[in-house]
Order: sequence, then C-alpha cells, then structure tokens
Amino acid sequence: MKTISVILLRRLSLMAREQQVINPAKAQSQALSVESLYTSDKTPDSMLYDTPQQIADGVWSAIGVTAPARYENSGHNNNLSFIITSDGVLVVNAGANYLLAKALHAEIMKITSQAVRYVVLENAQGHAMLGSNYWKEQGAQIIAHVDAANEISTHGQSILEKSKFILKDKMDGTQITMPDKTFSDKLNIEMGDQSIELINLDPAHSPGNIIVWLIQKRLVISGDLAFHQRMLPLFEHSDSTARIKAWDKLTAFNPAYLIPGPDAPGELDMVTGYTRDQLGYLRQQVALILENNRSLADAYTIDQAAYVHLSQTRAPHTKRCRQVFQSTEFE
Repeated sequence: MKTISVILLRRLSLMAREQQVINPAKAQSQALSVESLYTSDKTPDSMLYDTPQQIADGVWSAIGVTAPARYENSGHNNNLSFIITSDGVLVVNAGANYLLAKALHAEIMKITSQAVRYVVLENAQGHAMLGSNYWKEQGAQIIAHVDAANEISTHGQSILEKSKFILKDKMDGTQITMPDKTFSDKLNIEMGDQSIELINLDPAHSPGNIIVWLIQKRLVISGDLAFHQRMLPLFEHSDSTARIKAWDKLTAFNPAYLIPGPDAPGELDMVTGYTRDQLGYLRQQVALILENNRSLADAYTIDQAAYVHLSQTRAPHTKRCRQVFQSTEFE
C-alpha cells in the first residue's frame, strides 16, 4: 500500500524482530535496558512522550511509552492517533489529562488547519478518556462504546483521583466528561472520502474496547487489543477466550498494518505472533497443567522465556498466569 510509510514500518518491525534472543539471561538483561529506555521522556519540553509520526497518508500517531503512567511521561502510555480528512480530523483517544490533550492538539495544528470534529475513546481507561473535557471545549464530539460510557459513569471519578495522585499538577484542568454519542456493535463515520468504522469485537481487553478500521487504507487502529513490544497485559476482567475470538475477527479484515496499544505500528503477522500466539501459548500450557490435575502454583512456573525481551516483562508474569489459569479452569 503506497500511502503507508513503508520504510518506517519495516524499520520498526525489524527492531522488534531483532529483540528476539535465545539466551534467557541475555534476554532478561535486554528487557531491563529496554525498561530504562521506555521510562524516559523523548520530548521533555512537551507533555507528550513522543511527537506524532506519520503512519499513512493522513494518518498520524503519537506513540506512547510502554511503561506505567508516571509523572515523567505525563501518563502518555498509549497511542494517540488522528486521521486527517478533507472534512475535519478524527482523534483516537482523548489522552490521560487535559494538558496532554492540549499538547496533542498543538501538534495536530502544526500539520493541518482542519478542525477536530470527533474524538473516539478506545475504552474507558484513564489514558483513553480523561482528556475528553479539553476536546469538548474545542467543539469536538466524544464517541465511545456504551459499555465504556457505563464504566466512565461508574468508575470515572476514582480513575481521576488515582491519576491525580500519580501525575499531580499535570492533571490541572482535567474533569470527567461523559461521551456525547455511544454505540453497541458498530458505528460508521463518513469524513470526506474516508469511511471510518468503529467496531466492538468482544469484551476482550477491557469493557467497551473497540477498534478503528480505515477501510480505504486497510489500516486498523487496534489499541489495547494488540501488543508486540510490551508483554501482553491481562487484567481481572480480561477474557482470554474472547480475546482470541476478537483477534480472529480482526484478522478477517486482512489489514495491511496495525497501530497497537502503546507499541509502534506493525504488520499483521508480526503483531499476531506477540498477541494471539502468545495468549494461545499460555492457554495451551495452562490446559496441560489442568489435564494433569496440577495447581495454580504450577501455572506460575510456565516458561515465558520467548517473551522475556518485551517491555513490562516482570510485573505481568504471575498476573498473566493466574488470570489465564482462573479463567480457563472452569471452561
């Protein structure tokens, strides 16, 4: 696809592949050095962890840090993407706070004079929705899945308070703002000559998670459904079975490229290896443990050396094993 920045994507894909090492000790050493790199700030004069890069013709993304939200990264640990059309701009993810959203908008205005018409929330997590009140002030319509809206209504204030504790003064001006429009399964948005589909595949990662499908460009903004530079996170509400089904639905679109959660853009095959295949491996190992009447303690010993080079390796290891074991035990 000629509109994609092919050189950029091939370079990013090669970097990800070069991180794969056979020696576990060397892999662990690499993981720690990557952790140190990712917790730095690439743009210290901006609230953004990194400035937007062009992924395709009219498609840009500010790639977030693959680490937990910290004061140093201003909570920019997801990808803040935007699509420029002849009929305005659509932003994917409002950002983790008012000031971060404002910083992203400043970068957008350097690239186009088109107004931001829509801001789509990929889920109800803080880094997706807490910047909504900034965009609302700019006249944008906030769109989310109905389940994400329910999560914001129920848990938004506690998410805000937790973010204030971590980000302190960087949360100035941030207020909970409910979406203007919600949908259940799919919402089509026509902007100029671009057809943009917002699709809920399944409750795979978190309530109300969606993907953004750019039909003409064969590009998916998959958000937290996909990872390839960070260890695949699984939460208490993550459904490993639903996540695999959701991934299979995504691959049916046959996208040329994906913009994942906080990771760099990549080709479908590579991202599949670190998302669906990684989860399938964990489920296969848990199934063997259950077949042999072994316990959760045995699940903690599952060999994950093939993924130890990924960022955020240490923290999710036991949590991932526990979540897959407990969700698989009674299937």
